[in-house]
Amino acid sequence: MTGPTREATADLITLPGTPLADAVMELIRPVETPSVFNHSIRSYLFARLVAGRLGLAVGHDYHDDLLFAACAMHDLGVAPDGPHSQRFEIEGADRAAAFLVERGVPTADADQVWQAIALHTSPGIAERHGTLCVLVREGVALDFGGPLGADHMEAVTDEQADAVHAAYPRLDMIRSLTDAIVAQAAKNPKNAPRYAIPGEFLRERETFGRTRLEHACRSSRWGD
Repeated sequence: MTGPTREATADLITLPGTPLADAVMELIRPVETPSVFNHSIRSYLFARLVAGRLGLAVGHDYHDDLLFAACAMHDLGVAPDGPHSQRFEIEGADRAAAFLVERGVPTADADQVWQAIALHTSPGIAERHGTLCVLVREGVALDFGGPLGADHMEAVTDEQADAVHAAYPRLDMIRSLTDAIVAQAAKNPKNAPRYAIPGEFLRERETFGRTRLEHACRSSRWGD
């Protein structure tokens, strides 16, 4: 089996390159670990493949800059420079929306990004809040390789996955991201409500030394 052409690979991993996307990159790169940063970018690349599989047209069904912003900033809530005063999904959504509004993005668009980030760990709810929420949720789920319940695993071929991972290596992402979520959750009881992802991650790490998601991801499509 032959791999994708150089042109196809370039198209697959090309980022928007707009002033807004560049500003988002400048925001997240210094404050996220390389592993979490790569996860955020892969989530966007995978989300874009899901959009293609669903027949969604950029510029008509979704705005590429908003999709990139939401995916790239979806874990901003675990960045070490944040206030860490509420669960990481909400903190990240607040930071992302404020960042966008400061750069002239309409409030309604910034609110779409807020919802997509705030709901990305809420299956069954995110899918009912519009295209952007669906694509962000699916892009993130795809990067976990299956345990989060991705509905569109077949949107990514093995060759495409290889190209994405070559450009943005995994770098032990599952452990790195879980470490960041648990560290953020441990700082304040408000960060770790029961039955929410950060609260359950914290309690599972304290009780078992490893989360159920970490265990499940060992047999996921990406094997980490």
